[in-house]
Amino acid sequence: MLAAVPLRAAGPAGGATPTGVDAPEAGNGSDAAAESTDKTYRLRYRFKAGETIRWQVEHRARVTTTVSGSTQTAETLSRSIKVWRIKELAAAPQPAVVFEHLVENVEMRQKLSGREEVVYNSATDVVPPAGFEQAAQSVGVVLARVTMDLRGIIVQRGGAVADAEGQSPLTLPLPEEAVPVGHTWYAPSETTVKLKDGQVRTVKLRQRCTLAEVRDGIAKIEVESQIITPIRDQPELEAQLIQRQSSGELQFDIAAGRLLSHRLELDKRVVGFSGEQSSLHYVTRFTEELVPAVPTVTVGPRKPAPPTAPNAGTISDTASDSGPAPGPRVAKTPDAAQPTSESPAKKPSAKSKGKPGRSNLRRR
Repeated sequence: MLAAVPLRAAGPAGGATPTGVDAPEAGNGSDAAAESTDKTYRLRYRFKAGETIRWQVEHRARVTTTVSGSTQTAETLSRSIKVWRIKELAAAPQPAVVFEHLVENVEMRQKLSGREEVVYNSATDVVPPAGFEQAAQSVGVVLARVTMDLRGIIVQRGGAVADAEGQSPLTLPLPEEAVPVGHTWYAPSETTVKLKDGQVRTVKLRQRCTLAEVRDGIAKIEVESQIITPIRDQPELEAQLIQRQSSGELQFDIAAGRLLSHRLELDKRVVGFSGEQSSLHYVTRFTEELVPAVPTVTVGPRKPAPPTAPNAGTISDTASDSGPAPGPRVAKTPDAAQPTSESPAKKPSAKSKGKPGRSNLRRR
């Protein structure tokens, strides 16, 4: 699942009002440090056609498996930039957004018991190591074209890997009505597991969501994945669903209609999934942080500056005089500036032409 990278913005700009802008339905619209529970909040995603939104995703996992007295530990780390390119906004039959979902770059590490660590970086490695070929092929291409309503409900999803990712939600569905702090809603879903006799069984799941707090316009939403179909005393099924039982929280900017951050954690053990002496211990942490949008600038022509205008020809922002609408508050800024798809490729010098790149794949 490349979207979550184990292998999920810029705010409205200019004077135009983006689709889906709704203020809190109670109060005067101002943000208190910690807002009271008698107010209600209408949570909606908001986008502007043509914008590109990026999140920095990190997924760490440590899986320890014991079967027939033999124990193996696998440690994995993946970091990536998830991208949504907003293609269009639709008003009928209901307000919706159409966007392309892709992964801009990825760095992956894998360490198995008794083996050297294997590293792959899509930005530097021409040839991926064995086992990372599919991940390499999924970088920089459109993974899915999605139509989503402003509550986060997927209306239509297509693309080269849409079927493979169909069980992985791209967004958190928001409540239909305006809700107060403390309100809980559920997002149902389904998946399948294989039985011992080879048959396939459908398992019902749901995500329990609670608006825990609103502070300075940022909604804190607690989430917990739950398995509804009874599977107790069936460890072979529990092992297949172990990754579906995480919990954590999200930070959602109500005014900008954007996910600022997303954190999920899991520490679970299943015993007896492959014989009485077998066990599976799964520890994972998933984080997602909004990447600040890079402002667009333009460079004026180089002309001799008159004595009375010493600042002529300096770089200026392309925003209108009225200034852009406030963007979303970013929960965390990555340490290093992230590449953008809009940045032009640097032309090779005459000395560098004709020299093919070399893989930086390394084993440690």
